[in-house]
Amino acid sequence: MKENFDNILTIGRPGRPRTFAAIMQATGTDYLKRGHIVMMAICTGLIVANIYYCQPLIVLISKTFSVTETQAGRIPFLTQLGYAIGLLFFVPLGDKVERRGQIVWMAALAVAALVFAALSPNLLCLEIASVCIGAASVIPQLILPMAAHLSPPSRTGKVIGAIMSGLLIGILLSRTLSGFVGRWLGWRWMFGVAAGISFSLLVIIRYAFPVSRPNFKGTYASLMRSLLTLAREQPILREAAAINALGFSTFGMFWTTMVLHLSGEPFYFSSDLIGLFGLAGAAGALAAPLVGGSADKRNPRIAIGYGLILLLLSFVLLYFGANWVIGMIAGIILLDLAMQCIHVSNQSRVYALIPHARNRLNTVYMTVSFIGTSMGSAIGLLAWDRGGWAGVCITGILLTCAAFTVYALTFKKVRPATA
Repeated sequence: MKENFDNILTIGRPGRPRTFAAIMQATGTDYLKRGHIVMMAICTGLIVANIYYCQPLIVLISKTFSVTETQAGRIPFLTQLGYAIGLLFFVPLGDKVERRGQIVWMAALAVAALVFAALSPNLLCLEIASVCIGAASVIPQLILPMAAHLSPPSRTGKVIGAIMSGLLIGILLSRTLSGFVGRWLGWRWMFGVAAGISFSLLVIIRYAFPVSRPNFKGTYASLMRSLLTLAREQPILREAAAINALGFSTFGMFWTTMVLHLSGEPFYFSSDLIGLFGLAGAAGALAAPLVGGSADKRNPRIAIGYGLILLLLSFVLLYFGANWVIGMIAGIILLDLAMQCIHVSNQSRVYALIPHARNRLNTVYMTVSFIGTSMGSAIGLLAWDRGGWAGVCITGILLTCAAFTVYALTFKKVRPATA
């Protein structure tokens, strides 16, 4: 679609059509420009990185506080649990309050939580800080519905895909940066650097992001009650959330236990070398705009099926290539490409359901997804203790098969035209 934004959508009373831009102006809202999309992708990637900086630092944290690596491994789990809490209680507000202002306040909370983590005197304080970091770093899930709201319907998938590229590259490269900073300056410095980055983003967001005003007029309580209504009345939402939760559980499980695998036999890699493996995953993240564009033109459920096949193949490859760097890199690329297919396509389906409730739809969808991520981290640590890397890969295969089961059982219940 090459139409100008001003000519894409005409809505209004009979005889008085209104363009997409006119509707935005009438509500005091700026519509999305190319520069906004680039800025949103950058901010999304740098903020979401706060959740993943801790993963390559597990071994260093365990040495600082004289605890086992499994105990230190609770930090990623608690960070992701905090993210799920933030998704549930903060993201729905995006349908009620002005979105840019909310994002600025959340960025300020992230700065405070990261400083607290950098200064933590013991593991308990770091665990509390980790929950707060996760809860305050839900900004990407405020930006994505905001971008969907400000985009013409014919380009929503493509815009989501572009911003998702920034988000996923941020997730993956965060481990590279964290590994290097942790190796040469220590893990506390990584949280301090993250606090500085988040503060800079706070300023940029305040002055560079467009205004986005929602139209929900009810109370916070009614807003939260509507989450249950949406979950009950939208079968596509339930299906997408279930598939994504199982996919995200394999993602969280892999990146938590990969650090333990690469730091031990036969690799014995330091945190900076382990962080470099995030570069491999970034290659898969670059596919997000292509997946999003495809979701605008055809049934996105097809891409989800391909993504599940790639996810299964990635864990088979990681199982047989466990002792070779090339095998690990190939498996990471496949795994992250698979997650692009699954997540971007599912998110496009969810955002298309009820445009004025995108934040609440995203709350249900992403809360369930990140509960899957946090549980995947916990399951991964258990699988590692019981069966080592082989146990992790087999568990990943079983979780993927569970996602396939949901996909297959719901296939005939959702017509392609509504998916």
